[in-house]
Amino acid sequence: MDLTFRVTARIAKPVSEVFEAVANPDQLSQYFTTGGAKGRLETGATVYWDFADFPGAFPVWVIEVVPNQKIVFEWEANDGPPENADNLVTHVGYKTQVTMTFEGLDDGRTLVAIEEHGWKQTEVGLRASYGNCQGWTQMQCALKAWLDHGLNLREGMFK
Repeated sequence: MDLTFRVTARIAKPVSEVFEAVANPDQLSQYFTTGGAKGRLETGATVYWDFADFPGAFPVWVIEVVPNQKIVFEWEANDGPPENADNLVTHVGYKTQVTMTFEGLDDGRTLVAIEEHGWKQTEVGLRASYGNCQGWTQMQCALKAWLDHGLNLREGMFK
């Protein structure tokens, strides 16, 4: 069994506008990456996202980008270092994979789906997957508020 989740949201803007709000670091920094984003999401790129609630820039390794359709990337799993029976840290880093899809709807809105998978099947991995599920849901809410209403939901939320 693979620890996987999928969250979706409908944004009242055309696909090209929604896609650009995610792929463009200047726009992403306006509503999601509270510490800023560096680098455009393009196939083969390594970009950096910084969050006030998790300080320090996170590398994001972009695997595939199909403009206005899909973004696939990997980043380090955020589940902390497990300990062995002697309480020694034995953590070997691993990555999870995120797939974002963008689908134009008949009414002019865009359906954004975000799926993430790849955590270790441990209690810590399960908790980390729940945390990321919450984070991606919050990202979609922030994206919707930003594009549909010009509001930054995350401003002042974490610092």
